[in-house]
Amino acid sequence: MSDLETSGNKWKEKFVANTKNPFFTFSKPYLDFIGKGKIFSLVYFVMAVINLFLPFLIIFKVADSGFFSYGGKFTVAFIFSWLVVAFACWIGFQLWWDRRKTVTNIATSEFIATPIFSEILQTFGEWLGTVIGIIGAGVGLIASIFLGEDANYLFKVIGLGFMSFGVLAVIIGPIIGFFIIIIFRFLAEQLRILAALANNTKEIATNIKNNANGA
Repeated sequence: MSDLETSGNKWKEKFVANTKNPFFTFSKPYLDFIGKGKIFSLVYFVMAVINLFLPFLIIFKVADSGFFSYGGKFTVAFIFSWLVVAFACWIGFQLWWDRRKTVTNIATSEFIATPIFSEILQTFGEWLGTVIGIIGAGVGLIASIFLGEDANYLFKVIGLGFMSFGVLAVIIGPIIGFFIIIIFRFLAEQLRILAALANNTKEIATNIKNNANGA
């Protein structure tokens, strides 16, 4: 080995040794976080927290719109409707909080982002469909009883203007929610199929290679 190669190896060993100091390694916790499934569990945590704050954001939104100035029946209708919204969001919180465990239960493989994303997509669809179904039926019934023809205005003021079907929201809300759940689950399953094909193809290729080497 020449002096140049010896000097180069010593320099390399010295550089590698220096990279182990805190200046080069302080970001390791973050790198480990984004490199593993922990970053995906953060999505479940954030969505769960959003469900806890959403009912209170709706209160501020409705109060800022001047909705309560229209009379006592509007105020009473909103109070009962808000209880329905809070109940729907509490169910949503439980859904996201419970499903966060699925991230750690997914089998490890070379392709893990796709199946985990499919779980997030399915959970989002289940959450959205459940919330719309509960709010559509509950708020639709309450608004129709207290407000009659003005029921649609309550949906608009809470940010669900697309549910302005009057008393029909009691039926249409759960139907829309059901189809949202089905569609998102279908899309999530397509992603799982792609991940399964990729994993199986890699496993078959590895087995063929091992058999060839063994022969």
